[in-house]
Amino acid sequence: MARRDDEQADSLFDTQAEEAEQANAPLAVRMRPRGLDEVVGQAHLLGPGTPLRQLVERDVAMSLVLWGPPGTGKTTLAYVVSQATERRFVEISAVSDGVKQVRAAIDQAKRELGMSGRQTVLFVDEVHRFNKAQQDALLPAVENRWVSFIGATTENPFFSVISPLLSRSLLLTLEPLGDDQLREVIRRALTDDRGLAGVTSLTEPAEDHLVRLAGGDARRALTYLEAASYVAGREPIDVDVLEKAVDRAAVRYDREGDQHYDVISAFIKSIRGSDVDAALHYLARMIEAGEDPRFIARRLIVHASEDVGMADPSALQTAIAAAHAVEFVGLPEARINLAQAVIHLSMAPKSNAVIRAINEASADVRRGLVGPVPAHLRDAHYKGASKIEHGKGYQYAHDFPGGVVEQRYAPDAVAGRDYYHPTKHGMESRFSEVVERLRTVLRGGRQG
Repeated sequence: MARRDDEQADSLFDTQAEEAEQANAPLAVRMRPRGLDEVVGQAHLLGPGTPLRQLVERDVAMSLVLWGPPGTGKTTLAYVVSQATERRFVEISAVSDGVKQVRAAIDQAKRELGMSGRQTVLFVDEVHRFNKAQQDALLPAVENRWVSFIGATTENPFFSVISPLLSRSLLLTLEPLGDDQLREVIRRALTDDRGLAGVTSLTEPAEDHLVRLAGGDARRALTYLEAASYVAGREPIDVDVLEKAVDRAAVRYDREGDQHYDVISAFIKSIRGSDVDAALHYLARMIEAGEDPRFIARRLIVHASEDVGMADPSALQTAIAAAHAVEFVGLPEARINLAQAVIHLSMAPKSNAVIRAINEASADVRRGLVGPVPAHLRDAHYKGASKIEHGKGYQYAHDFPGGVVEQRYAPDAVAGRDYYHPTKHGMESRFSEVVERLRTVLRGGRQG
């Protein structure tokens, strides 16, 4: 009898200790969803019939690699999977833990599995920081299903996770939360008993600013909200309170209004005008205001061809690489990649010959200057093409010196029209001579 009382007392003590720990946890931890249906966003992973939901509902052993920007719910998803399947949840950080901690966790999971049959979810945060030997240590546990391995990474797993581990895991890509999804997270935290329980409220301008500051990162949104609640007490949280709490000035920038268009216009014109410092200012202004980095990256890609073009062909490569970095890495780190692209494009020699060329060609097409494709250029691969003389007289350029031969390529309606006019800027200066020589050969010594 006394033993039972002791066990009940220990159980009550453990429960009280767990409740006390939960009460002192950060708001982002307290608001962690308790089930899949409470998870905000990631509908492509959690909808009916998706692989992840089926794995959870069928309670089968699984290994997952969760790839996405910070604050998109990788840790949350791992925790929810363990709760939904009633498995032990063990978290290891690749930043601070090593092979010793991994093996200890696996040994404990094996003992638990042998004694009670209960599976363990082994969650490795920032798994990309583990080297090959450390990742290799996970393989036996994954192969033998001693644990359900879940690794989280903000880096491209095809480069940062070893192939044997990746091939044994289901790769799931998480997306940044949209503005409406962030608002749902914030509003839930304001009213939920696990969160702020209605003690304070958030003005509409403050909510808008908090969403901008979060930049698709739910953890950041809740961290800032918690800090602001300490400053506000029981008073409503306005923009001034929010600024004081996060020590970050509100940037006057409306993504749907004039400021959006004015700033992006000034940004592009600064790059076009080769003012690298002004361009970086507008880049920082957009990022700090919570502009979608993918929008910025898309504008850089367009600008690389529109205003730099063949004067520096590598500018387009840099812009595309920055766009990939935004997808693979996300903010805040990707701001460095965007800055590199901005500096490259700002400092590059400028040419608008590419956009002028396509505009002139498009103008002729719209005016009706099209005409039939010359017979010798038409498709001659199908049966019967030779009977109507398709392809007859076509000269294969590779059979001639320099790979160029006198031959008509354009329709009669636009024969001899020049669309591309190279400038003398940067690398394009050499293309002006090349295009002149090519046109001379193609036209049999005739110009224009």
